[in-house]
Amino acid sequence: MHLELIALIVAEYDPAIDFFVNVLGFDLVEDVPSTTNDGRPKRWVVVRPPGARTGILLAQADGERQAAAVGDQVAGRVGFFLRVDDFDSAYARMTAAGVEFVTVPRDEAYGRIAVFLDIAGNRWDLLGPSSPSGASAG
Repeated sequence: MHLELIALIVAEYDPAIDFFVNVLGFDLVEDVPSTTNDGRPKRWVVVRPPGARTGILLAQADGERQAAAVGDQVAGRVGFFLRVDDFDSAYARMTAAGVEFVTVPRDEAYGRIAVFLDIAGNRWDLLGPSSPSGASAG
């Protein structure tokens, strides 16, 4: 058993695809036409980190309730966790690409961490191995 997909509500498909693929480096796994339960057109869009089994279904908000959840899927908490092998390289690449980090990198018992916002404003942890010195950056 494994977790196949999680849904992330986004305002629009194409900017979300651009963020996850061109900024974070995810693979675009699927982008196909689909329909809503009541027959309106939509897209089935799945992105996934390279080599991962679990993907993110980018679901364009449909209606006021869903639009209100864009950027607040987990009520302001960090709700998504992106683990990388080379934290410093990923942090530098993401910063250069304009990703907004809301904390500076720091070391915790479980590794190096910094909180960033996705295109919708959801909070993510960028996680990596502890720095060799174990000292916090700032």
